[in-house]
Amino acid sequence: MEPAARIQEYYEALRRGEPLETFFAESPDIIKCGIGERLAGYTDVSEGLREQTRTTDSWVVDSRELAVTERGEYAWFGDVVRMAWTDTETGKRNDAETRWTGAMARQDGDWQFVEMHVSRPVGRNGIARTVDSDETPADAQGFAEDSWW
Repeated sequence: MEPAARIQEYYEALRRGEPLETFFAESPDIIKCGIGERLAGYTDVSEGLREQTRTTDSWVVDSRELAVTERGEYAWFGDVVRMAWTDTETGKRNDAETRWTGAMARQDGDWQFVEMHVSRPVGRNGIARTVDSDETPADAQGFAEDSWW
């Protein structure tokens, strides 16, 4: 399987609410940064992904600009993705334009994420772009301002 197909497989697993930790390398050196968290090491990443799956539902993952470069046993990627989901604990629906970047390594013939970063673009005035409007305060859509670093 090519790296781009593996990324698309991850997006589909996210949409279906399936376990996601199997897409990440079992290494203490991996990093996953999401909109509101930074997870380091396979244990933290897998626990974070299980919690995300447990507390979210009805995912939309609309990949718009996936670009992947492969060099031997390594690959890196970037994408612009519309993400939407429901927080199952609060019932709140979230919907945002996001940027994804990451790196992958081939392990035992399978591509695994070794780094992933998902963020929302923020303008000069700390304004985050969402799907519903051109500009929304950074703390809108259920994301706290202090979740940015």
